[in-house]
Amino acid sequence: MTAADAAQAGNDDWLVGNPTGLQLASALWIGSVGLLILGLQPVLLGALYTEGHVTGDELALVATAEMIAIAIGSAIVAMLLPARNMRWKSSLLLVVLGLSNVWTAYAVTANTLIAARAVAGLAEGGLVAVATELIARSRRAERIGGYFVTLQTLAQCALALFLALYAVPKAGSAGGFLALGVVCLLSLVVAWTVADDYADLPKEEHFANVLTVPAITALLSIFCYFMFFGSVWAFLEPLGAQFGIDDRTVGLMVSASLAAQVLGAMTATVFEARIDYRFAITVVGIVAAISSVLLAFGPGLSLFWVVALVMGFILLFVVPYQIRLAIAADETRNAALLVPAAQLFGLAIGPIAASLLIDGGNFRPVPEFAAATAVASVALLGFFVLAARRRGQA
Repeated sequence: MTAADAAQAGNDDWLVGNPTGLQLASALWIGSVGLLILGLQPVLLGALYTEGHVTGDELALVATAEMIAIAIGSAIVAMLLPARNMRWKSSLLLVVLGLSNVWTAYAVTANTLIAARAVAGLAEGGLVAVATELIARSRRAERIGGYFVTLQTLAQCALALFLALYAVPKAGSAGGFLALGVVCLLSLVVAWTVADDYADLPKEEHFANVLTVPAITALLSIFCYFMFFGSVWAFLEPLGAQFGIDDRTVGLMVSASLAAQVLGAMTATVFEARIDYRFAITVVGIVAAISSVLLAFGPGLSLFWVVALVMGFILLFVVPYQIRLAIAADETRNAALLVPAAQLFGLAIGPIAASLLIDGGNFRPVPEFAAATAVASVALLGFFVLAARRRGQA
């Protein structure tokens, strides 16, 4: 046994490598910068729409292009690029993202906005991979994942409040995107405290490891769950209007749901080791399906509030267990690196698929579709358990 092997063998926290607490926190922050837009889209894209820069259809294209680009960027950096020179990579991605935010602030056409946000999405996906690459190397990846979603949601809440109360009222959507550019600039300091060289995970035949029935099924289960949330969230305001709930009240529900997301992430971080991931994902899927059905049957104001808060809570509560699912599906942890891509593709495709079912001003098919995707997520988990048992993995 070499000295390096002995050091790794004595390290109970990490499979490979041994990052310091500062290096871990820095990587999680860099990844959080990459996902800030998820909590800020309602504020920033809403401002673009109000100012007349985009139509409703163009707004959807801008949002979808960015989320798909984040998914692609995270997958490319995680699967195809070595985890070396992470400080330079983090800095370069932050610079590209910062410039893309400035580009967005001064874009004048819908096509330019779509292009700017697509470039931003690729950089954001790369920043997400800086965090997920390190999370995948932890022996307690689900716990570190819980810290990650808690940090990113807290950052989204704080920045959303700043943008809504100060930046956007003072300087419009341009001010909001310029503020994001400033965050990228300030984060360059953090980038130079990231571990520069992550020790390699086993990479032999990594595509073969991901392209197994358990791994594909696990990722599809995660994809379907986020399709549920993405479809409902995108149409929450028109759903509320259909049931007599005004847009201001729905806006308050969105803010409260962000707080519920933080609570869900923190709760999962505390309890993740005490609950089996299969039980947690199944219960969350059932709750998601029931919540969607309740929305489809015209809830009153109080029940609508409850459903919005419950959906916010379960959204991030389940993430650490989804990481554990991906690890169980592929012990080399390459599938775990694709969890953000599966989540983001679900968030992007869900609204598009649900929109095909809308008939005029009737939005009831949206929560019905969401219920079906939640049920599909649980069904795929069941299929995964059967497939994994045959392979002796579960």
